Amino acid sequence: MIRVGLGRDLHRLIEGRRFILGGIVIPFEKGELGHSDGDVLAHAITDAILGAAGFGDIGELFPPGDETWKNADSTGLLWTANQKIKHDGWKIINIDCVVTCETPKILSYRDAIRKSIAQILEVDASSVFVKGKTNEGLGEIGKGLAVEALAVCLLEKV
Repeated sequence: MIRVGLGRDLHRLIEGRRFILGGIVIPFEKGELGHSDGDVLAHAITDAILGAAGFGDIGELFPPGDETWKNADSTGLLWTANQKIKHDGWKIINIDCVVTCETPKILSYRDAIRKSIAQILEVDASSVFVKGKTNEGLGEIGKGLAVEALAVCLLEKV
């Protein structure tokens, strides 16, 4: 049996926070505003994995109203979600992601992000891909006020 999951996350960008994608801190004057560390990519992948396995979403597993998760490391949340699906007999086949922001440009960080995600998920880096896109100046993302991540995950029951 195989299943596909889709994840999406969007966070406002503000000064005084770190900009983190897939566990990699990228130098930038703004970072993601969120209950946890705001890593939109880790959040989108977590939702994709949980959805594919039929385990709900990140908000169910790690409720944003729970102070336990305040400023939590999102890669730890992703690791926990992965352990949950593995315990139920699911194996990640591949993950494909799109991160949309005007700046910073992520191309020079892409390999580090892929390796970080692969290590967290205990898969080969060739099973993870991340693309960076802009919003061509349109909307909140295009004005540099937000960052969005989309992720799709293919799981196989083993």
